[in-house]
Order: sequence, then structure tokens, then C-alpha cells
Amino acid sequence: MRRRTGAVLSLTGLLVPLTAVLGSGTAQAASCSLSTGPHQKQVEQFLGRPVDGRQSPADCRAIRAFQAKHGITPTIGYAGPLTWRTMNTMLAQRAAGQNPNKAGTCPTNKGRIACVDLTRQLSWIQDGATLKYGPVPVRTGKDGTETRTGAKKIYWRSIDHWSTIYHVSMPYSQFFDGGQAFHSTTKSMYNPPGSGGCVNMRPADAKAYWNLLKNGDDVYVYGRKPGT
Repeated sequence: MRRRTGAVLSLTGLLVPLTAVLGSGTAQAASCSLSTGPHQKQVEQFLGRPVDGRQSPADCRAIRAFQAKHGITPTIGYAGPLTWRTMNTMLAQRAAGQNPNKAGTCPTNKGRIACVDLTRQLSWIQDGATLKYGPVPVRTGKDGTETRTGAKKIYWRSIDHWSTIYHVSMPYSQFFDGGQAFHSTTKSMYNPPGSGGCVNMRPADAKAYWNLLKNGDDVYVYGRKPGT
């Protein structure tokens, strides 16, 4: 749950270098699954592993490191549905490039507007059809506490907000629908199952949204988060 500068951020930060996901050591090996998962080939290809559809100790270490980085449990290196769903979301985000509103779903007749695409777990700020910031990955509401769709407006901002419901810090909070807001979190944007309804953002992105938006600015939320 996040003053105007007009910078555009690329999706470089979404790329997952192989060196970042390859793990080593006896602690990882000890808890690795040797079972071939239903999404083995897709996961191998995503991680830059040899694509043979068969689990290997090296495959398991790479998968397990990816799971550990993003809080996917059980963290045992199994190429299951949740791991592949997470990777597939990342691929959709990369494919958006610098034209996330190619389909024109987010309104371009509102002036400055923050768009939230639940399906791709992406957000960006645009002025008319001109991209001003993003797109950036976000973490939205989980099943049962989904981020509500539709046209909204930012109505309250709290830079050092403290949630009395969840008893957690919510820096750069910008509320747009009841208790739902853009705000910073230290969790991975891919940490399942999701938020309590807020649009979680990486600290730098939440700060940028704070500087670019103000009370009364439009927000448009659409799509459906995978797994909800």
C-alpha cells in the first residue's frame, strides 16, 4: 500500500541472472528434491539449465535458490506449479517492455494515472499515453483479500504509516480504496501468496510513486492475479 519527476524505469531489475539462482553447499543439497516436477522443462529453460526434463542435483540447487530468494515454500527445489507460475509472471513482465499499456486497457484520457495490472503483477504511471515511470513489479492481494479492481483516486497519503491492523510499517503509503494502498515492503514482489489487498512495491519504486503522485490522482486497477 505509496511530487512528480517523470523518470522512466526499465525492467532490468526483473532479470534473474543465473549466478543469482545457482546455489551450492551441503545445506542446500541436504534438502533438495530429486523428483522431476510437472514443469521441469519450463523451469530449466527459465533458469538457463540444460533442458532435458529430468531433475538433477544441479537443477535442484538452482530451483531451490530461486525459491529461497522469493519465499516460495516448500523450498526443496521441486519444479511445481507455484514455482512455474512465479516464473511465468516474470516472463509476462519482461514481455511488457516499455509499452505496458499496449492493449490500451488503462485509461489514457485521465492525465496522470497510476495503472495496476493484476494479471501481470505490474504497475506504472502514465500521463495520457506517455509512460512516466515503470513498469515495475508489484505484489497485490492474495486469494480472499484481492486488490479491488476499477477506477480509484488517491485520497490519503502517509509517508511513515503504521498499520494498526497488521502491526507493520507501511512506508510511502498512498491510499486509493478503503484500506488498500501503494506502499513499500522489504519482501520479494514474488513472495506468495500476496498482500492483504495493498499494492506492495520495492522501496525505491514506492518512493518514486510518492514523489510522482498526489491526492486526487487517478488509479486504475484491472485484471486478475494468478492464483486468485
